[in-house]
Amino acid sequence: MSGVLEILASLLLLAGAALLLMAAWGVIRLPDALARQHAATKAGTLALACVCLGAAGWAQDTGWTMRLLAILVFLLITLPVASHLLARAAVREGRVQADIDAAPRIDDPPGQA
Repeated sequence: MSGVLEILASLLLLAGAALLLMAAWGVIRLPDALARQHAATKAGTLALACVCLGAAGWAQDTGWTMRLLAILVFLLITLPVASHLLARAAVREGRVQADIDAAPRIDDPPGQA
């Protein structure tokens, strides 16, 4: 049984690492503040959930599992609130509309940025 749990935990850790890389790439590559914040919070939250659950499965210890679940609950509560506050600050700052207007559109010819 522990072999299957270790494989599942390893898969969760690898998925979490891949999602964290995608979130980091989104923060660097996306054009405006709201899109970057969306990548950081959505993919980042899912990635950290995978990492916490994978680490809990790998540890196979009640104490560590409870600590990791507490971390996960804390992240699931605080990250959406922080994301919302950052989005409100970006909108109030007034930079969001200029960033959105400068972003490439779907019907733009390729190669124009």
